[in-house]
Amino acid sequence: MPANVLTRGELIPEVVVNDMFNAVSGHSALARLSDSKPIPFSGQREFIFTMDKEVDIVAENGKKSPGGGNVEPVSVVPIKFEYSMRASDEFLYADEEYRLGVTEQFVEGFGKKLARGLDIAAIHGVNPRTGSASAVIGDNNFKDKVTTTVTYAAATPDDNLDAAVAAIRALGRDVTGIAMNPAFASAMAKVKVNGVVQYPEFRFGQNPQAFAGLRNDVNNTVSFGTSKLRALVGDFMNCFRWGYAKEIPLQVIEYGNPDNDEELGDLKGRNQVLLRCEAYMGWGILLPDAFMRIVEN
Repeated sequence: MPANVLTRGELIPEVVVNDMFNAVSGHSALARLSDSKPIPFSGQREFIFTMDKEVDIVAENGKKSPGGGNVEPVSVVPIKFEYSMRASDEFLYADEEYRLGVTEQFVEGFGKKLARGLDIAAIHGVNPRTGSASAVIGDNNFKDKVTTTVTYAAATPDDNLDAAVAAIRALGRDVTGIAMNPAFASAMAKVKVNGVVQYPEFRFGQNPQAFAGLRNDVNNTVSFGTSKLRALVGDFMNCFRWGYAKEIPLQVIEYGNPDNDEELGDLKGRNQVLLRCEAYMGWGILLPDAFMRIVEN
């Protein structure tokens, strides 16, 4: 059998896996604002090392004073994300080019859903499909970890950003990026001084990748569901970690009811097959005080 024909239980060809995660990087606010770091399937620990005092000057024959430091671990454990879709079993008997085309489209769609899933889960702490809080995620999300907020004002969103950045930098942290929802970006486009638009890069629905020297992304995942979050500001490059396990199996399942669809029931009974992709992604918020949420009342 040719090597590029997908069969049940086999892995997606390497080129398709790469395409999928290229798509993830292009459609996730968190992926755009930070760099991914591969993580082991069993997870890993990131150690946060702090030295809270400044260096000490010691006179000749003088006494040294205590400095002190602290090391705290943050666990980054992959979580399983899954997407399934039923198709006619004619898929099994079609020619190789058709099958590969279908699987490539499915994988590309999964990549986009996976990208949104990263944002929705890590920002809001909910299961993307149900919109409900996920016990698997727990408090490993920006909503629960980042408790300091700025109140959103539609007339002065730039002042909101200034306040958020100032609060973070007052703690000695850096700011490397901004994730904003479309309403916040639209408000930025309307800011005028003496009748002159101040931020034309946000007009007409544009999504500038950089703003004021910071990485930027406009994404509706920032305010998913009923969330009042309008923007998230902070040190995404240094204080947020995310990554995935590389092996992403695509299964073509022919038997049973693997998606637990009671109405459709057995695949064979419906002349159907099930396409399924799964991925394992993990993330960690290393320093919550390096971020600030801009929230509407």
